[in-house]
Amino acid sequence: MNTVLIIISGRVQGVYFRSFTQKQAVKQGVTGFVTNKPNGAVEVVACAKAEKLDCFINWCHKGPLMAKVENVIVSDYKTTEIFTEFEIR
Repeated sequence: MNTVLIIISGRVQGVYFRSFTQKQAVKQGVTGFVTNKPNGAVEVVACAKAEKLDCFINWCHKGPLMAKVENVIVSDYKTTEIFTEFEIR
């Protein structure tokens, strides 16, 4: 399993981005969490096999219909937390 940190910026708050991200993660078998950041970005920690993560990251570049994703930064994420589901925090 790989774990990545995804920072998504643009018009991504107030457009149900977290809810749609959770639904997409569950659909694709990705665990972790999504949260809003004070600077207006959305932070995602996603854990899955590489091929599932690639598909999920591609979705993050688009987001839900009302969102306007301008930038996506993906980096490796080290944690001792074990994710059993995908939650909104």
